[in-house]
Amino acid sequence: MEPLVLTFDIGTQSLRGVLVDDRGNLVCKRQIHFEQPYFSQNPGWAEQRGEFYWETICQASLELKAAAGNLWHDIKAVSITTIRDTDICVDKDGVPVRPAILWLDKREVEMEEPIPAKNAMLFKAAGMTATANFIRKICHCNWIMKNEPETWQKTDKYLMLSGYMNFCLTGKMIDSTANIIGHVPYDNKNSRWQTAKDLTNCVFPIPPEKLCSLVQPGEVLGTITAKASLETGIPEGLPLIATGSDKGCETVGLSCTTPEKAAVSFGTTATVQYTIARYVEPQRFFPPYVSAFKGRYNPEIEIYRGYWLISWFKKEFAEKEEREAKEKGVSAEELLNRRLAEIPPGCEGLVFQPYFTPGVSMPNARGSIIGFSDVHTRIHIYRAIVEGINFALMEGMKTLERRMGTRTKGVYVAGGGSRSDEICQISADMFGLPVYRIQTYEAAVIGSSMIAFTAIGRFDDLEQAAASMVHIKDKFEPDMEVHKIYDKIYNEIFIKIFDKLKPLYHVLSSEEGNQST
Repeated sequence: MEPLVLTFDIGTQSLRGVLVDDRGNLVCKRQIHFEQPYFSQNPGWAEQRGEFYWETICQASLELKAAAGNLWHDIKAVSITTIRDTDICVDKDGVPVRPAILWLDKREVEMEEPIPAKNAMLFKAAGMTATANFIRKICHCNWIMKNEPETWQKTDKYLMLSGYMNFCLTGKMIDSTANIIGHVPYDNKNSRWQTAKDLTNCVFPIPPEKLCSLVQPGEVLGTITAKASLETGIPEGLPLIATGSDKGCETVGLSCTTPEKAAVSFGTTATVQYTIARYVEPQRFFPPYVSAFKGRYNPEIEIYRGYWLISWFKKEFAEKEEREAKEKGVSAEELLNRRLAEIPPGCEGLVFQPYFTPGVSMPNARGSIIGFSDVHTRIHIYRAIVEGINFALMEGMKTLERRMGTRTKGVYVAGGGSRSDEICQISADMFGLPVYRIQTYEAAVIGSSMIAFTAIGRFDDLEQAAASMVHIKDKFEPDMEVHKIYDKIYNEIFIKIFDKLKPLYHVLSSEEGNQST
């Protein structure tokens, strides 16, 4: 009788429940795609009922139990990994008092109250005034306080999605230090909530009593309650182990536990992330995240609209492939990826910049595509999108290497885009590094399970867990002659585009703001 871990992975588009053994096999799996991942009461909003996620966990768990048969009795621990920066306000009984606000919600609030004078002076000295004001505008908590004061008054705890799931399973308002990734008053360096003395506490003015308890990754959050057992079928009393966010668990699940390994996620949001023992800011005044590997940090650069851009292209330009995919019983992405080889590296002068959504470090950013001529086709645009995402990841990788003082020796990929051999080979050529793909694209599930197995004593540490549970399935070697082409495009064109277009982006944002008022 081999021990199993039951892991849930809650994404933006779907939820997966998986039984994992200590050799990294996905013994049994159920995936539920969300018919409506979120709803928008106003343009730019993205909300979902908090109860929806719990109902879906219950459904996936019961289906998994039915499929697993006697294996269900071999479960020794439970773990959860979820999307980041998704907030749920609950009352003293743990009942959501409003819909959850998702990470991709773009609402803003105008803050009438000025930043306290002392903090404002320090922000000014650090050149962070504009950034601090921008963050205040996009904080979900600030929007609720101003626009729904009665909701804020009813809010007993302001939880991450992970914290709400932990409550549903254990009855405790508690979370992992590696899950607190969002616009909340968190001290990443010391893995704790901020105090009133912290400089940025005024930006996220959530009272301490509205914040939940925290434990380190690998510790027990609580045990499955009788109520949760009845609704999910999970045996009562099993331990729920603290792990980390989806990206953090992905990094662990790719065995990227040292800074010479880059974890690259080709997901809805594309990211490059490292694991390092030192506190290293990925950008000035931007903290690294607390790693799901206890005692480590994850410096990260994200491309907010990463492989979402593939979905966008498919919806807007790939009607032909959509029809053909239905006829052949394959995905439209697979058909598009097969055609990538038709286009030479560099797309015959077409260069794509993937910054479709503004962020904290680039508040007026826009996407752009330059270099059109009469030779270009739809497939040129498709390949340019893939290359553009990778160029942005290359820039992030180089930034992180400089700040950490390290060199990357290999790139380990996960996320939907990693399933494509063509994309993996393009990535190897662009990065000029070997690209590794593990036995499953469910790297977050593997990472979360590794932490749980280590917590229950199956492994001494995560390195031992990785040796047993992470298996390199494919290696894509770079063509260094092709890499020279990409390196030239990167240095001579790509990294110059944003600064050249920045003044125009500012004008476009101003015009858009004027039209909306």
